[in-house]
Amino acid sequence: MTKRGLQKFALILGLAFALVGGAAFAFSRSMLAQTPSESEVQEKTRTRKVSELPSPSPSPTKEDVPMESDEVVRVETNLTNIFFTAADRNKRFISDLKKENIRVLEDGQPQEIFTFQQNIDLPLSVAILLDTSISEQRTLPDEKAAAQSFLEAVMRPQKDEAAVLSFTGDVTLEQGFTGNMDRLRRAIDHVEFVAPSGYVGGNVVVQSGSTQPTPPISDVNRDLAGSTAIWDAVWVCANDLMADSADNTRRAMILLTDGMDTSSRLKMHEAIERAQKAEVLIYAIGIGDSYEGGVEMGALRKVAELTGGRAYFPQSETELRSAFAQIQRDLREQYLLAYSPSNKARDGSYRKIQIEVVDPELRKQNLKLTYRPGYFARTADRGTPPRKRP
Repeated sequence: MTKRGLQKFALILGLAFALVGGAAFAFSRSMLAQTPSESEVQEKTRTRKVSELPSPSPSPTKEDVPMESDEVVRVETNLTNIFFTAADRNKRFISDLKKENIRVLEDGQPQEIFTFQQNIDLPLSVAILLDTSISEQRTLPDEKAAAQSFLEAVMRPQKDEAAVLSFTGDVTLEQGFTGNMDRLRRAIDHVEFVAPSGYVGGNVVVQSGSTQPTPPISDVNRDLAGSTAIWDAVWVCANDLMADSADNTRRAMILLTDGMDTSSRLKMHEAIERAQKAEVLIYAIGIGDSYEGGVEMGALRKVAELTGGRAYFPQSETELRSAFAQIQRDLREQYLLAYSPSNKARDGSYRKIQIEVVDPELRKQNLKLTYRPGYFARTADRGTPPRKRP
């Protein structure tokens, strides 16, 4: 081959290598663009689990969350969860029920049960509401001591959370949800009887504008201290506080009061409805000074029964502690029942629930099932967003 031919061959060979190399480089860049880096994979994983992270700020927009995550949420929120307990005629808890032993009806129609568990290990979110009005002056120290003992017994580290509120004519958040037992003790210790303006008792005369522990949170005049807004307090707790509790938790409100509401702006049925929508069990402990009129049992029984809780009316410190012990067992001995309603309408209507024992032998025992008797369906324009731990 001539020198001119060799030069021509080398030029052609060089061009061929350049074309192959360029194609390989372009292919390599294309693959890198399509293959996410480790940090990108981790970031996408974090995005999918964003509902599990504490207090994300700002909250993720709809575009930030992958579609498959949205689908999971839709499946979860289509299920209706019901917590219930079963007890025999001697009030002993029954802990060996099986799925086939019962059936659930919604508005009279049988429903297919998807989940049935006993002794569930879900986290617990508990709010303690303490009435600090004049009718509780004598009993408040015992209530505080029993509430502290209850939280110390029921709270599991790194799992459960509790909050403390006090109320007269206004509501005070003493401590938001926390798992820190020291903070909860301090919050309960801080709660004190709030004397109304002009009150004379125990050698105490309170003038308007004076400062006492646990003042009304909104700094309105001290006339509020002479009133009791039970239903406002229940509504505020369910609407504002329970909304901050985790989505995968059992929510319970323990209400210590004499049940005599004197100044609520809201009606009892409005407070009950808000608690039902928040899926909160209310345990009412009716306690008060007999000199101030005793206890309104009917109202407290109603608010407890319509939310799936119980009402207790202790006559002594021993009975008060026994009531807290029963609540503790109630929360730990619950069954979880979940079903997908056959009525798919998102119309916000109230749906009645019935749980029946179908096993012939168990029916002979006349078991008492305690559960919330209904719920409000979600609406088409607004579902129930997942709640997050603070």
